[in-house]
Amino acid sequence: MLNADPLLARPTLTNPTLLSTTLEGIRLKAADAAEVWHLLTQNFTVDLDTVAALIPAEEMEPAWLTARG
Repeated sequence: MLNADPLLARPTLTNPTLLSTTLEGIRLKAADAAEVWHLLTQNFTVDLDTVAALIPAEEMEPAWLTARG
């Protein structure tokens, strides 16, 4: 992901309720969690810890070892 331009003014989302509402709207447009993060950080200034608390972590599937015979 490219670094955000610090000179470009973006709306600031600090209220968890507004941030949650915005995330729901972005999730409708995004294909996956990475795109949600990208769209959010490109369009808004946010507290990343608050966003991380609102977006559930994707658990990786366990890699099972094949049985040896």
